[in-house]
Amino acid sequence: MGARNGALATLVDVTASYGEAGEAQGQIAEILEKDNPIIEDITWKEGNLLTGERTWVRTGKPGVSWRRYNQGVPKSKGTAGSVDEAAAQLAAASQMDRSLAVLGGNPARARMNFAKPFFQSMNEEFAETLIYGNSYFESKEFTGIMPRFNDLDGPNASQIIDAGGTGSDNRSLLLISWSEERVTGIYPQGTKAGLMHMDATANRNAGPDGYPIGDLVADEAGNDYLAYSDYFQWDCGLAVKDPTAVVRAANIDVSLLTMDRSTGADLEDLMIQMYHRLKNPGPNTAFYMPTPLAATMHRQALNDARGGRGVTGFEEIGGRKVPSVLGIPIRGVDAMNIDEARVTT
Repeated sequence: MGARNGALATLVDVTASYGEAGEAQGQIAEILEKDNPIIEDITWKEGNLLTGERTWVRTGKPGVSWRRYNQGVPKSKGTAGSVDEAAAQLAAASQMDRSLAVLGGNPARARMNFAKPFFQSMNEEFAETLIYGNSYFESKEFTGIMPRFNDLDGPNASQIIDAGGTGSDNRSLLLISWSEERVTGIYPQGTKAGLMHMDATANRNAGPDGYPIGDLVADEAGNDYLAYSDYFQWDCGLAVKDPTAVVRAANIDVSLLTMDRSTGADLEDLMIQMYHRLKNPGPNTAFYMPTPLAATMHRQALNDARGGRGVTGFEEIGGRKVPSVLGIPIRGVDAMNIDEARVTT
């Protein structure tokens, strides 16, 4: 069990299907996945709407009844409703000095390398929105995981474990089983994985050196120089079709955590509880937690191992050994290291 990127379509897998026409998308996808475990794990599917994905969910079960011979049963039917999951647009604009771009003789490659910090920022922004985004308060975002599992008396209350923290510096653990039919990233219908790169340089006529001339742009002092411009856009969202594929352990007071559990939460015990709340874990399942909590959990587990206890091991993902509990990898996510208010009813 655990996150296995070869089994289901990740962002890089999706862009690979476009061949040479999707070369830029493939490069962007590889950079976006780099050094962000949750983006490495998440599956992706093309939505059935130009704006995202319409999902049909069961809102009521049909009735059944016992019967005797020669006795009929009442007619019944289940009920269903639709939920529209919208993708949001994450964009960046890059501008590079023409002279710098042509230095190595390959302006296109130089411009892509120059844009990498923008991709890293998009990577971080996406990860934070995937966890905490809330389109109700910020209509430009998509709704992430936490707002859907944020009420101990709500429709997804069975998938939330209260770790008892009462302050305002709480953290959470997540256990997610990714698949296209349960919890997945989405991109709009008809797009190339939602990724788009446009050469926004207006003057592409060749200059005396054979490279595009570029456009005059102003520096901070208002003086002009020639530059190339690129525009990058990522249309992305999240569809939670089956809430039982997610478990959240909330209200973990980080100020109380200790290696010997003399105070605060027992992280390993919480993860065992989460494992037994998760319905039908699939091949792409992982625990996610703030990176500092991952270190604390590992120390607690080491303390257990020294005492002859513990269920922590290691799984290999992408050629790297990562800690695991019950065979499910533990992924440290920097975006989750945010003070959370107590989850209540």
